[in-house]
Amino acid sequence: MQWHGRSVRKETGGRIRYARSKRRSEIGSAPADSHIGEERLRIIRTLGANQKVRVLRAQFANVANPKNGENHRVAIEAVEKNAADPNFVRRKILTKGAIIKTEIGQARIVSRPGQDGVINAVLI
Repeated sequence: MQWHGRSVRKETGGRIRYARSKRRSEIGSAPADSHIGEERLRIIRTLGANQKVRVLRAQFANVANPKNGENHRVAIEAVEKNAADPNFVRRKILTKGAIIKTEIGQARIVSRPGQDGVINAVLI
């Protein structure tokens, strides 16, 4: 678990003495690292007892064709490019903005697989 509260240090390097302790709402979590494989989801409880669905592995993406407005559910073949991190291409990690190779051509992921629970992409 990671604490996502304020830093313990000031910009000058001095220590900040907090008037309160850490809160559960400030605890972060490890990244989902969604990648290509047999579909696997994880449901996470969030603030207010709401739920967030994480894609851990996925085989298919919902690809929209902007020219004719059609949507297709197609298989993901490979991760071609990922601006977030060059290592994500080697590890086949799917993030928003990643360019994937599909059966109908290259597509850019527009959804957030670790947050939305689905992979939506637009044909390029």
